[in-house]
Amino acid sequence: AEVSTQSTGSAGLVGSRGLLFTNETVESVREWFGEHKKSCFARSGTVATETVVLQPGPMDMPHSMEPQLRQLGLPTRLKDGVVVLDSEHTVCTAGKQLTTQQAHILKHLGNSMAEFHLTLVGHWADGKYTLLNDTTMDAE
Repeated sequence: AEVSTQSTGSAGLVGSRGLLFTNETVESVREWFGEHKKSCFARSGTVATETVVLQPGPMDMPHSMEPQLRQLGLPTRLKDGVVVLDSEHTVCTAGKQLTTQQAHILKHLGNSMAEFHLTLVGHWADGKYTLLNDTTMDAE
């Protein structure tokens, strides 16, 4: 028997979407997806969740990083083998999109400003596909 893509939801399998097969209930799967999140490093274009300001002085970075930090726009120099920030520097401002340079600096600082999570957009149960949120289909 032929099954249409509309009734199975396979038309929504585009981009970075996938399938999960389980014997769990729909509610337990929705709960699991809602609870499981992981912080990760922000990329260019991500909106900053906080303002990050670096104060002048020694930085806890290997001396070999200094040229790269300077290339990213930080006012740094080496002093006796220690990376030193010469003046206060605002890396990013809350609510504004990050540039590639800002994202790289935040990564070097170990600042995980983004969050990875999975969004459940539909489910198949009892022979029927149910779309949970129409707007997520257009999000990608």
